[in-house]
Amino acid sequence: MNTELFEAIQGLQQVSGISQEILIERIKQGILKAVKRDYPDTENVRIDLDPEKQVFEMNLLKQVVEDEPLDPANEIGLEQARTYNPKLTIGDMCEIPLSPATFGRVAAASAKQSIRSDMKQFERDRLVSQYKDKEHELVSATVQKVEPVTGNAILLIDKDEIYFPKGEQIPGEELKAGDIIKVYVVGVINPDKKPSVKVSRTHRDFVKRLFEIEVPEIYDGTVEVKAISREAGARSKIAVASRNADVDPIGACIGPKRSRITAIVNELGGEKIDLINYSEDDAEFIAKALSPAEVVSVTLAEDGSRSCRVIVPANQLSLAIGNKGQNAKLAARLTGYKIDIVSSEAVETASEQ
Repeated sequence: MNTELFEAIQGLQQVSGISQEILIERIKQGILKAVKRDYPDTENVRIDLDPEKQVFEMNLLKQVVEDEPLDPANEIGLEQARTYNPKLTIGDMCEIPLSPATFGRVAAASAKQSIRSDMKQFERDRLVSQYKDKEHELVSATVQKVEPVTGNAILLIDKDEIYFPKGEQIPGEELKAGDIIKVYVVGVINPDKKPSVKVSRTHRDFVKRLFEIEVPEIYDGTVEVKAISREAGARSKIAVASRNADVDPIGACIGPKRSRITAIVNELGGEKIDLINYSEDDAEFIAKALSPAEVVSVTLAEDGSRSCRVIVPANQLSLAIGNKGQNAKLAARLTGYKIDIVSSEAVETASEQ
């Protein structure tokens, strides 16, 4: 039986990654709880669990008294004590061994449940600790499986299975088992209860981290990403600025022969990216944010509210608004302004009236 026990311990250690010392202590605590359930009034229990010596022993400890014990749970008469150890005298502690059979199925099940509970807590603590360090970073993941009906996937990250819902995947991308992809670690959800790791490819900071990887000038701080707005799978707008007058921020992001921007677009499955020169002048920034449309003028609200009126040439109106209003929405998110877009023709007509 001892051999089976220690083989099981070794297997648990390999699967959980928990050190042998911690694992043995967890098991001893679980067994102690179970013994206490069978012997609730016994105050002293000794459990020896030594994988190196292949020793597993459980003993109740009772003090030797001369006559009949007043507290049978913790005392034992001298005559009976000497059946366990002939050398015992009054006042000594008598060790009464418990066999697995004496321990009983109920006690064994209790010990197993306690160990399982402790293992779950250890796993929770490990998961929270490990992914706190990776929060807001990109990690590589292997697609383990994809549910055919829902499209939800299971990813493997550092031997951990992470749930990857369809809603966090880039619209239109089709994952398959064996794919290696990059994901953004949003964070650990419910760290104190049942923690789970949330990862995403639709988060706007997923794009930011891709730029940091591909563009050395962003990584070293020469070029700064000032703002991002994104419609995952369709279009992103990235406002960038340079801290060095000799470095063109947009050129740095595009890279030689468009190599850097191409790598990012490929990772995003063909998502369009508008690179915009950031400006401290809000009106100028709004005009640039509506790229690729041309802008005639931008008038900020006089009441200080973050709203504005933008005039564009008549032939640029649909481009400025974009398909289903996408370009205007992204520009609004990028700048933080509510944008009202009108054509120059409509303005002229209104003024004539």
